Amino acid sequence: MTKPIPTVGKYMTTSPHTIGAEQNLSHAHAVMHQHHIRHLPVLRGGELVGMLTERDLALIETLKDVNPREIRVDDAMSVGIYTVSPDQPIDDVVSEMASKKYGSAVVVQNGKVVGIFTTVDVCSAFAELLKGRLAK
Repeated sequence: MTKPIPTVGKYMTTSPHTIGAEQNLSHAHAVMHQHHIRHLPVLRGGELVGMLTERDLALIETLKDVNPREIRVDDAMSVGIYTVSPDQPIDDVVSEMASKKYGSAVVVQNGKVVGIFTTVDVCSAFAELLKGRLAK
C-alpha cells in the first residue's frame, strides 16, 4: 500500500514576505537581507504581478550609473511567475520547477498569496520524505 503524495501546502513557507511594485530596489535589497530570503513576490493592490529575486537585484546593481534608490521594483521584476495551489501534489510542482529551472513557486489561494515554495523548501521536504521512507 502506497502513501498519498504530500501537497505543497505541507512544505511551503507560509505568509511570505512580499514587496510593493512601486517600492525601490534599495528597499527590496534591505528586506531580502533582513529576512535572509532570495525571492520576493511583487504585489500591486494586493494582486500578484511579479517576482523579484536576489539574482535580479545583483544583475541590476552591477550596471553602471544605476542607483537602486531610483529604480522601482516593477522595472526589475520578472512577470512570468509560476503559481500553484496549496493542494497541488509536491511531485508535480517539483517536476515543473526542475524542468523549467524555477527557483520558486508562489502559492496562491482564492487570488491571494498564501505561501512560497522554494528550492530550500524542496530540500527540506526531500530530507523529511527520505527519513520517513528509510526509517522503515
